[in-house]
Parts: sequence; C-alpha cells; structure tokens
Amino acid sequence: MKIAVVGGTGNVGTALLRALKAASLPDLELVGLARRYPDDAEPYSGVRWISVDIASASSEEELVSAFQGADVVVHLGWMIQPSHDRELLRRGNQGGSLRVFQAAARAGVGQLVYLSSVGTYAPAVTGTWVDELWPTTGNPESSYSVDKAAVERELDAIEGGSMTITRLRPGLILQPDAASEIGRYFLGRLLPLSLVRPWMLRLAPWPKEFAVQFVHADDVADAIVRVIQQGAGGAFNLASEPPVDRATLAETTGMSMPAAPVGLVRAGTYATWALHLQPTDVGWIALARGVPLLKTDRARNELGWQPRVPADVVLKDFVEALGRGRGTASPAMRPRNPFRKASV
Repeated sequence: MKIAVVGGTGNVGTALLRALKAASLPDLELVGLARRYPDDAEPYSGVRWISVDIASASSEEELVSAFQGADVVVHLGWMIQPSHDRELLRRGNQGGSLRVFQAAARAGVGQLVYLSSVGTYAPAVTGTWVDELWPTTGNPESSYSVDKAAVERELDAIEGGSMTITRLRPGLILQPDAASEIGRYFLGRLLPLSLVRPWMLRLAPWPKEFAVQFVHADDVADAIVRVIQQGAGGAFNLASEPPVDRATLAETTGMSMPAAPVGLVRAGTYATWALHLQPTDVGWIALARGVPLLKTDRARNELGWQPRVPADVVLKDFVEALGRGRGTASPAMRPRNPFRKASV
C-alpha cells in the first residue's frame, strides 16, 4: 500500500508516521511531502521525502508525479504563520489544498484523507454540542476558520467521483513533541517559554465564555489509520473528554484567578499582535469564544475509535513539554533553541 502524506513533518504528520509504521498495512510504502527535509531519524527515516511548497502555483505537477500509484493521500499541510500576511496564508491553505485535491484526482488516487478542524464549523453558543451535520460555514472573524471552511467547499466540488473522500474534524491537537513548534506559532517571544510549568494553569484568567476540546496527536493519527484500513469516507469529529472550561481547570488545577472579560483578552491580543510582540491574531479569540463542542459518536461507532488520552492530561503534558522545549528531528518541530533566530 502506497500512502503519500502532505505535511508529514508537522504535529499530526509526525504522529501519523509513527502510527502507520506500527499498523499492519500490507507492503507499506510511505512518501512524505514537505517544504523542508527532516533529519534521518525516527519517525522520519524509511520515508521517501519530496520537497514541495504547495503554496506555489507551479506545485500541482510535482504533486501529480508524487501521487502516481498512491492508494491514499493524506493532506495535513496547513499554514498558521505568518499571521500578518493574510494573502500568503490564503495561497498556502486554500490554494495549496486545492492543488493537492486536484493532483490526487488526476493521479487516480483511491482515497483522499483531509485533516479539517472544529474551526470549520459555524459559531455556537458556549457549551453547544454538535455532530458532523452542523453547518461548516466557519467563523468570519477568524482567518483560520475562513480558510478551513473554504477548503471544505473545495472538497464538496470534487466529491461524488471515484475517489473516496474523508474529512476529519478534530479539536485542538497537542502532543509533547509539538511543544516548541506550537509555542513558536502562537506565543512567539513575548513569554519566556523556559519558565512555563503546569502549575501555572491555575493562574490562567480563563474567560467563562471559553470551552474548548483537546485531542492528542497520537489519537488523531489512530483515527487516520482506521479510516485508511476501513476505506471509510465522510466526516468524523475527533475530540477527547472532558471539554476544558473554567470549571474543568478549577477542578484539575485549583485555579484561583478570576475570569478575564473576553473584551479585555481580545484587546490585549490585538494590541500585542499589532505591535508584533506575539504572533496570535485576534481571530483565535473569536474562535475560542464561538467554537462548538464536538460529538464523536460517529468515529466511535463506525471506526471503533476511542481517544486514549483525556483532554486535561493532554493539556497538562503539553504545558510541561512547553517549558522543556520538546521537539523532534523535523525542521517544523525542532526543539527550542533560545539562541536561534525565530522562524516558521
């Protein structure tokens, strides 16, 4: 079985390579596509790597060539930064995804697995649980959400042909090995990450309007392996329990800080982003405020999927790894080096 993984050196890609190598797949041949090559170390060793930038308008022919003979293409590639360059993000996410989809169709690939997101869903009142039928129109205040919703429309346009299309819509995906990568993407240099410790969660002024779900990257990778093994198509929500809100954090961490008004969090985020003090734009605050909670019944019942790591443990282990600067042998996932110039 030949599987091509677009974005194979990132958070989920790294977990997926581990999972695919451990799975019982016949005659497995792995092709990894990324902008930069990883080091020859696990889990990246034994993979045929191809350097390609899907944000480039000329990349489709390279993708068609890479996908020839592939049974499955897994599209994980996504740009989070630079958040100040909206046009580049649009080209990489919407344009790049369309090129991947069109190349997979042209190459005659049997199954296309796309990593969507809870961010593709329309906003909901805090605490609202939704299944896969909730509208996928996104949150117009979040560029991430706008792009995720637009890419799902691209899939709608090609669905119905001979290629099986699978959409996975997870909550926020974390793992300890991704700590340095995610820290660079969302925190930048405003916060000294080496000082971060799990006990600091009790000091977080978590707004009462925030209720989000986390899921471990290994659990997402397990779901991908299952849809490949079963040839399952359609959409699947993925998330671990419990949802993380003020009550959850208070129970698990002894949180003592009063809730911050969302307006204050939003204003502070915008000001520090506009001054280039940190890379997270205000759209992520809007997304956190309006994101629905995911029902995962379909993944559990049809795939036999069960998350192994509880959401509060996912968050705690990630925060601990953040302070330690955890990473891997991938350029995207490199461990924190305080003397290296920041890049994305």
